[in-house]
Amino acid sequence: MTTNPQPLLPIDTSKAHPARVYDWLLGGKGNYPADEAVGEKLPPEARDAARQNRQFMHRAATWLALQGIDQFLDIGTGIPTEPNLHQIVQNVVPSAKVVYTDNDPIVLRHAEALLISGPGGATDYIQADVRDPEAIVQHARHILEFDRPIALSLIALVHFITDEQDAHGIVRALVDTLPSGSYLILSHASSDLFPELAGLVVDEYAKGGIQLAFRTRAEVERFFDGLDLVPPGLVTATDWFTSTRAPEPEDSGIYAGVARIR
Repeated sequence: MTTNPQPLLPIDTSKAHPARVYDWLLGGKGNYPADEAVGEKLPPEARDAARQNRQFMHRAATWLALQGIDQFLDIGTGIPTEPNLHQIVQNVVPSAKVVYTDNDPIVLRHAEALLISGPGGATDYIQADVRDPEAIVQHARHILEFDRPIALSLIALVHFITDEQDAHGIVRALVDTLPSGSYLILSHASSDLFPELAGLVVDEYAKGGIQLAFRTRAEVERFFDGLDLVPPGLVTATDWFTSTRAPEPEDSGIYAGVARIR
């Protein structure tokens, strides 16, 4: 079931939005000319990065569900692209509950149509911005039990938050609300793996009115301070796997990791 329906909000199609550019990169149809204009100017590696992010999310969510995690808080959901996170985890744990969050009104419109839980579990959606973690957590408490482990999913999101906006502090505020045994799933575009390519992507997004804050490995690792990274640790998205079935070898400019909260 999907709970707590929210009123539809107006969509500004004249400006590009990260969720809709990401949708375009994935080959989706929930985007507009302003989003396409940004996407078309990006190098082809940007499409690869979007796909790699999704594949990392699939592997990480499946692994966590297999560990018995049955509650997920997914912030920066993006326009639904099947299989969605709840479909992945409910395939393993039918009773799993998932709360989705994004700040683009078009995601809400798609969420109400597509984020339909299996009969044994629950999904919910909140229109909110990660820069207001308190509002997100307050809403999520209506669905998720914060005295049991929760997986916090921040996929390709935090590089849209600048240092001036206190990206590390925002992530820490969210992590600090979660009980011991919870997990953080995070992927983040790098500034140091392919610096020239990263600079090009940052510049093209900026021309579309979207500010990016790509970071070095050391800067990304700070998001996991005080947490226990699970093997293989903080690696590129295509190098993160937890079984003998590794992804095909492929270059990636995305750092990815999963860590347990003590």
